[in-house]
Amino acid sequence: MSESPESPEAPRLAQTFAEVEDALLSRWPETRLEPSLDRIQAFTELLGDPQTSYPVVHLTGTNGKTSTSRMIDTLLRALDLRTGRFTSPHVERMNERISIDGEPLDDEAFVRAFNDVAPYTHLVDAGQAHPLSFFETVVGMAYAAFADAPVDAAIVEVGMGGSWDATNVADGKVAVILPIAVDHAKYLGETPLAIAVEKAGIIKPGATVVLAQQQPDVAELVVRQAQEVGATVVAEGVDFGVVSRVPAVGGQVISLQGLRGRYDELFLPLYGAHQAQNAAVALAAVEAFAGDMTLDDEIVRAAFAEVTSPGRLEVVRRSPTIVLDAAHNPHGAAATADALEDSFSFNPLIGVFGVMADKDADGLLAAFEPHLAHVICTQNSTSRAMSAQDLGVAAREIYGEDRVTVVPRLSDAIDAAAALAEAGEAFGDPLGSGAVLVTGSVVTVGEARSLLGRRS
Repeated sequence: MSESPESPEAPRLAQTFAEVEDALLSRWPETRLEPSLDRIQAFTELLGDPQTSYPVVHLTGTNGKTSTSRMIDTLLRALDLRTGRFTSPHVERMNERISIDGEPLDDEAFVRAFNDVAPYTHLVDAGQAHPLSFFETVVGMAYAAFADAPVDAAIVEVGMGGSWDATNVADGKVAVILPIAVDHAKYLGETPLAIAVEKAGIIKPGATVVLAQQQPDVAELVVRQAQEVGATVVAEGVDFGVVSRVPAVGGQVISLQGLRGRYDELFLPLYGAHQAQNAAVALAAVEAFAGDMTLDDEIVRAAFAEVTSPGRLEVVRRSPTIVLDAAHNPHGAAATADALEDSFSFNPLIGVFGVMADKDADGLLAAFEPHLAHVICTQNSTSRAMSAQDLGVAAREIYGEDRVTVVPRLSDAIDAAAALAEAGEAFGDPLGSGAVLVTGSVVTVGEARSLLGRRS
């Protein structure tokens, strides 16, 4: 009898990208957690511990990880380093999670990366109380692909938390801790301080910790953790930071104080004060990674001018303008709302919301309420989505009956919002300078991006 394709001796190898997706999605989803590094450690040991073959910049925090990762990646490549970048979740396609030299693995390379590790997934499954999850498997794929490239540096974003996150089998030379707020409360804790305990778990002996601005008690906790393991802390507002920023067409002009130099009048093609702060953190992380070397002003200038961050206040269409933003918690929504006021003059602005059922929908809706003329409640295609009807009930409590419409199908919701935005005179604006904001979830934004035909 031939061996089962699921046995360790005859693992299921994939021929196509769709088969990889199917194999990965058949594993534990990212929302099912068993807090242990046992499986990922067993997995990476079988793979030869690829994560030890290159230095790592490891990022955690509640918001801003992906944008900051992309900035760090761009800066390191400007220094002629070959980079690997792991981010999550993806916006549109799964292979966005693993990038080499700034580009996601193409479908063929993604299949190879899966097939390289597939024989070992079944060995781990057989030897552990629980099987490898989707996220653990993709982390292993990324670490192995980076070693195979090989890369000079890996920029790795945690999936959730820090201590028990599968990415934490790597020892970050630089640990970046972005602003900590409440998200994933069910898993991480109900307060920023409780969540900080988990996120500070990425700090390793001898690392440099690049600490974004935090609540005082959170900053104190991170500093204590760093001292306990022998890491060095550089902090925003003390050792580096934003000197100035001015909104500009297509983004903003910023001046940054780095760890070893000041960089004036840099163009950053992203919107909002939070992205300027992310840029300051990214610059400090690269300076920490580079050691005593002072970065050339023109290299820094050119790198920041090239930065992109899909789905983060991304303008994807005009007439009417449609903006996508992946804010999915109140902290992120507040930053997006501030950026809308700072960088745009839309009137009316129509919101299209699609939120996950386990998120703080009330907090999200409330953060945007002063800025939106009308809200259209919809839902994305995943089983985790809050129903459009339930979201509509929550929205009416905050916006009132007249400012809320429920349209379950996302494509129809975007069309309805565009029609309202174009009819600007109905809201007292005869010039019709209306726009649509699609937000509430990375998945919602990704599906909208696909519908609207945008590509990175």
